[in-house]
Amino acid sequence: MSLDLSQCSDGELAALARTGRQDAYREFLARYKAPVFRLIRNNIADAGEAMDLTQETFVAGFAALARYDGERPFRIWISRIALNKCRDWARRRAVRSFFARALPLESAHDVAIDGPAPDVEAENRAELARVRAAISALPHNLREVLVLRGVEDLSQSEAAALLNVSEKTVETRLYRARLRLRALLDGGG
Repeated sequence: MSLDLSQCSDGELAALARTGRQDAYREFLARYKAPVFRLIRNNIADAGEAMDLTQETFVAGFAALARYDGERPFRIWISRIALNKCRDWARRRAVRSFFARALPLESAHDVAIDGPAPDVEAENRAELARVRAAISALPHNLREVLVLRGVEDLSQSEAAALLNVSEKTVETRLYRARLRLRALLDGGG
């Protein structure tokens, strides 16, 4: 009789994965790949890049599995890694954008246009694009809280643990994010 991994806790799965059980890694992916992808996509607004960052997140997470505390939710731990990947991606993108703008004018035709890809999953693409653009315009600390609480539906304590801040900070940032988002969507910038 084989062990049903879907019934295992995150800590038990991590222990099995550390012994080399590939099916434990597959179970982690089955449980958390979709929420991690959504978290990343909602932070960077580019589905193609989000898929790459999701893979990078799990590669990094599995490589660091020895540091995972099995008493805590794996989703919080892997989501923290995902947010760090998003921050790294944003820094790299800012550097690339700077150097692209610094090119001489005569070589400007070699620079690709850097814009978000259309979201093929949306029923109402225009509205979704407008909302995503407004969310992307928020400062990263407000955007992260808004995505974690509003999109990923994490509790205030889970978001605080993931971001390594107090619950009151999460509450304040969420309030400010909603105000800014409403202003952006109403055209008040």
